[in-house]
Amino acid sequence: MSRSHSTRISADVRRQQVRARYGGIASGGDCCSTGGDSSRCCGSGTGNSSCGPTSVAPQLGYSTKDLAAVPEGANLGLGCGNPTALLALKPRQVVLDLGSGAGIDCFLAAKKVGSKGHVIGVDMTPEMVGKARENARRGHYANVEFRLGEIEHLPVADGSVDVVISNCVINLVPEKGPVYREAYRVLRPGGHLAISDVVATRPISTRDRANLSLWSSCSSGALEVKEVKTFLKRAGFKDVRLDLKSSERAPDSLRGQASLGVVSADIRAVKPND
Repeated sequence: MSRSHSTRISADVRRQQVRARYGGIASGGDCCSTGGDSSRCCGSGTGNSSCGPTSVAPQLGYSTKDLAAVPEGANLGLGCGNPTALLALKPRQVVLDLGSGAGIDCFLAAKKVGSKGHVIGVDMTPEMVGKARENARRGHYANVEFRLGEIEHLPVADGSVDVVISNCVINLVPEKGPVYREAYRVLRPGGHLAISDVVATRPISTRDRANLSLWSSCSSGALEVKEVKTFLKRAGFKDVRLDLKSSERAPDSLRGQASLGVVSADIRAVKPND
């Protein structure tokens, strides 16, 4: 599955492309100015009036209250949903965000788990980690930390997390299987996975898989629904659920993905109790 999608271009080359693109955004660029295809970044604008974090975020499921609650600079307009709204986070929980970017979902989760809870964000892009840490400092978030690392090799202890969230990041990873296995490893028994990501509603061509710009814009790295379910079940998850969002109601920021048959989806699963 994902292995055959990545053999024509090495995993390292794909990671370098993704790291360069989102590192540039963290350093002051935006998805409207990075060039490339019409769907320039995950959750990006398409070069029209909809481009920009303020206009994109409500279409992705963030309320005005959500946006007002996070530090300025945490919302970059990236993503394809709002994973913190997929389940009821509870006080004292430990939450892990895979590919945390500038920290918007971590900060929203931090409000819900409270001062006795804890939120960990992991991102492979140094510029994003630096930006998120600065946002946490300015917002006085004592219960949030950001770690540099790849989500295929999480710098997180076994069985130490109650909830794993992610927002339009797993599709960017060359090998998806290890990501789901790592998520399973760090979750406590009974822990939950709640992800917003893009999935393919039809096969994506080898040519499009090899297009690095499409891949790094959350388009051609998407898996089909059956593949996502297979990886989750092989990792050990149960109660796997995928809810696809209609491409006809997709925000302007995801229209480029829709042209490939790629749509956003809410993905949920549970780690069984021992």
